Amino acid sequence: MTRGRLLVFLGAAPGVGKTYAMLEEAHGLIAHGKDVVAAVVLDHGRSATAALAKGIETVPPRIVQHGGLRLEEVDLDAVLARRPGVALVDELAHSNAPGSPHAKRWEDVDTLLDAGIDVLSTVNIQHIDSLNDVVERITGIPQRETIPDGVLRQADRIELVDLAPQALRDRLAAGQVYPETRIDAALSNYFRVGNLTALRELALLWLADEVDSALQRYRSEHGIAAAWEARERVVVALTGGQEGETLLRRGARIAARSGSGELLAVHVTSEDGLAAPDPGALAAQQVLVEQLGGSYHRIVGEDIPTALIGFARAVHATQLVLGVSRRSRLVALLTGPGTSTRVIRASGDIDVHIVTHGFAGTRSSLVPQRRGALSARRRLLGFAVAVVGGPLLSLLLSATRTPDGLTADALAYQLLVILVALVGGAWPAAFAALLSGLTLDYLFTEPLFTLTIARPEHLAAVAIYLVNALLVSVVVDRAARLTRVARRSASESAVLATIAGGVLRGTDAVRALLERTKEAFGMSAVRLIVDGRVVEEHGEQEPDAVVSRVAVDAATAVELVGRPLDAADRGILDVVATQLGVALEQRALTDTARRLEPLAEVDRVRSALLAAVGHDLRRPLAVATAAVTSLRSSEARLSDSDRGQLLESAERSLDVLARLVTDLLDVSRVQAGALAVSLESIDVPDLLPAALEDVGAGPDAVVLHVPEALPPVRADPVLLTRVLVNLLSNALRHSPAGSPPELSLSTFGEQLQARVIDHGPGIDEDRRSRMFEPFQHESDATDSGGIGLGLALSRGFAEGMGATLEAEDTPGGGLTMVVGLPIDATVREPADA
Repeated sequence: MTRGRLLVFLGAAPGVGKTYAMLEEAHGLIAHGKDVVAAVVLDHGRSATAALAKGIETVPPRIVQHGGLRLEEVDLDAVLARRPGVALVDELAHSNAPGSPHAKRWEDVDTLLDAGIDVLSTVNIQHIDSLNDVVERITGIPQRETIPDGVLRQADRIELVDLAPQALRDRLAAGQVYPETRIDAALSNYFRVGNLTALRELALLWLADEVDSALQRYRSEHGIAAAWEARERVVVALTGGQEGETLLRRGARIAARSGSGELLAVHVTSEDGLAAPDPGALAAQQVLVEQLGGSYHRIVGEDIPTALIGFARAVHATQLVLGVSRRSRLVALLTGPGTSTRVIRASGDIDVHIVTHGFAGTRSSLVPQRRGALSARRRLLGFAVAVVGGPLLSLLLSATRTPDGLTADALAYQLLVILVALVGGAWPAAFAALLSGLTLDYLFTEPLFTLTIARPEHLAAVAIYLVNALLVSVVVDRAARLTRVARRSASESAVLATIAGGVLRGTDAVRALLERTKEAFGMSAVRLIVDGRVVEEHGEQEPDAVVSRVAVDAATAVELVGRPLDAADRGILDVVATQLGVALEQRALTDTARRLEPLAEVDRVRSALLAAVGHDLRRPLAVATAAVTSLRSSEARLSDSDRGQLLESAERSLDVLARLVTDLLDVSRVQAGALAVSLESIDVPDLLPAALEDVGAGPDAVVLHVPEALPPVRADPVLLTRVLVNLLSNALRHSPAGSPPELSLSTFGEQLQARVIDHGPGIDEDRRSRMFEPFQHESDATDSGGIGLGLALSRGFAEGMGATLEAEDTPGGGLTMVVGLPIDATVREPADA
């Protein structure tokens, strides 16, 4: 079955006309022959909206009475049974009334979409989850009804219903949004011009980012690498030279011309760091970038033009700004094409701007600014081997020279060149080849001790030797480069394996990904940024550390603090970002499931409550009703004794009902976290007479063990008395004749323990875990009476006071309930020295 399509009308504030626009769209669809029904359309008392809703078939909403209010909810079953082509469902972020199939209306919409039904809906910007805190700072009003960004981003179409702030205020003042009694308060609070302007900007920016994200998804899904100039992204290449300020200001002007262009500055550093720029100039240019509203990036690359083009394509740049080369004409003639020329050749569809400046042509050095694949130390060692090894080899060959030994001498020098190439790479090997060629001609080729070669075959041999030596040096240098690439690939594989292994072994995939990424890349800190806020951080930022950012999605990014990243690092981090996106989605699903667990518990409690009410409340209610009916009957002739018995039965039944209702209310307060607790310093022995009197226990009914000089505790006297009454009632009910229950008080560590001990049949271990749950009859005996709330209430009261309630076996049989009360530290006597 094809999934339905979702069209959402987005507004910056109430009253901009979202529902009206949705109804207009519906009438247009009806005119084109579409089957459209209104599942829920709220006109909010606005006559124009109500008039436009006429003529659209309505599926009657499900009416729910909740908290004295009449709520209209989507009748999901009726809409699915009607199976229209299009359904209108207003207020996508609405929270459904208790008892609905789903907690949120957007979940109802998702069900309709799964059934192949197209949906038109509405939502305001303040209900988007990621913007909730921003809207609260703007308006000062928290929004309790929100919709996840991901749900809204999955819509097939989002249309912004825009209205100027003053036009919306005029509409509000004319009574077209709220009733007359609410107009003045709305105009002076939520609907102030500043608030409306900020909300409007927020809506426009969110929608612009969503359009940009949708474009990137489309390009990625269709394998489109070429830049699309939907939004100008200007990349300015900085060398760290003094011309950087000129380039940045020119790039900022280019970005500003498009109205919404983005400015990015990038500096490419070599892997060896020998050609480091002036750090002061680069720091000043970074500050200037931020002042111009751009972002600064630093990457590492062996080849600057390749790294620049790679970065520009990675950020989908449309313009690339470079400065005119600082090389002089002589240097340019001798060294060949420069960075600018190579960038232009490789830029493809990216426009390249070459900007002149006052420092052009001022560099005349022929010293190369980049190294080969080998380190400077190895190259110096190669030169040393050539300088030392050449004379030593020449002395050895001179001592063993023969008239026909030129070939052997050439091979010996060839071996020296190979050795130098293996040690120092191409340049030392080329130096050794040239030096050994001259030595071979001077010392071993007739005529000796001159650079003249008499025989043509000897000239050819020396020339071939030089060519071979140079080729060998190039091959060895290339092999070193390939070895470095292979090591880098192996390192990247090891990094990915380390990250993946850490995720698989960890319980929190997001945390494991961040920690493994920090370790694998040798960073001082890694931060997870969601909607501009740091939600998770590992490590500490070091002074002067480089901060690199990798995007996960439009609202999420990872910041790595430490060394600069090169292009290869960013390639691996793209994979990490993809894994992190999946891990974040999994975390969100886990959090959602965790949030649903209390709802399942509430459903279980509700079912148990209904069963309990149907059974345990019916009996005393029936007895009381029958007694009152008999007393009021004019036909029954009752004696004073009969009348007294009926009154006593009614009173006893009503007392039972009152206790049950009180317990139910208390359980509701405990589960809702709304239990009123008033802690004070009390002496537990002072509460015992009232508790014993409440349970109707005589002097010999309970054995008391109360030592003298017990410390006071911090507790609520009313709640603690009720706990003791509940526990004593159970103990009295289940204690056999001749074995009265016991109540003992004693101190244990930082607690005063009240132990209520009975010698009844006890309780099985498998049932003990459930005895503190509501609506369980899991005390000492199976017939505990009531609806099973006593122990649940007792534990709830104890925990509300910061105390504990646990069950233990009584030695010899029975059950011991232990109440652990915190001793009042403010009045505790100091220990003896």
